Amino acid sequence: MFLSPYFKKEQQSVSVSAQQASDFAKEVAQDFNPIHDVAAKRFCVPGDLLFALVLGQYGLSQKMRFQFEGMVGDGVSLVFPPQVGERFAICDHKDKQYLSVERSGDSTLCDVQTESFIRSYVAFSGLNFTHVLVPLMREQGVMINPARPLVIYESMAFDLVTLDFNHIELSLVEQTLVIDGKRGDVTLKFELRCGDKLVGTGVKTLVLSGLRAIEEQDMDAMVARYEARRIDYQGA
Repeated sequence: MFLSPYFKKEQQSVSVSAQQASDFAKEVAQDFNPIHDVAAKRFCVPGDLLFALVLGQYGLSQKMRFQFEGMVGDGVSLVFPPQVGERFAICDHKDKQYLSVERSGDSTLCDVQTESFIRSYVAFSGLNFTHVLVPLMREQGVMINPARPLVIYESMAFDLVTLDFNHIELSLVEQTLVIDGKRGDVTLKFELRCGDKLVGTGVKTLVLSGLRAIEEQDMDAMVARYEARRIDYQGA
């Protein structure tokens, strides 16, 4: 499967190096969040990669919910059980839980369908910062700490009305930001289509930390740095 360059598996143990995680974030998700850089002090494996590894291992089900509960560091060994039911968790060998999953309905292990779903979803995630989160913050007159921009995955879920598709396109239909002190809760609702056919719907939640009153010059500089990282990487 196309994910093979981005993880290492030994029996039921899966690990992701900082380099593999960074490569996935930039090459597949087009996500240039500094927290996924190899040298980042608070480095973590992208939630999108954990989500993708679960689909690659256990298949795509019609209804799925993912709750992200911990930040996976460089080379952490995760246990992917050989058999799972409708509810299961991904933990390390010390039973620390990082991800909980619920699934139901029909499922598929078709690589073509799974890859299309993963690529569409993570590409959507890669556009979140500049195209979704920045406009939301501007509307509310707030911004994250430009010195330590922290955007954390909280959960995502989807409900597919059919598995009769060979490719998926995802589009955002609603976005909200609810502020509570220095915390911001973002909810993104999306549709999944195959051509003109509606295949399903979904929702994703994120947490913005360290919110403060917006300073346009700092916000512009933060966005410019993010875009410069993208351009530099793609140019290289």
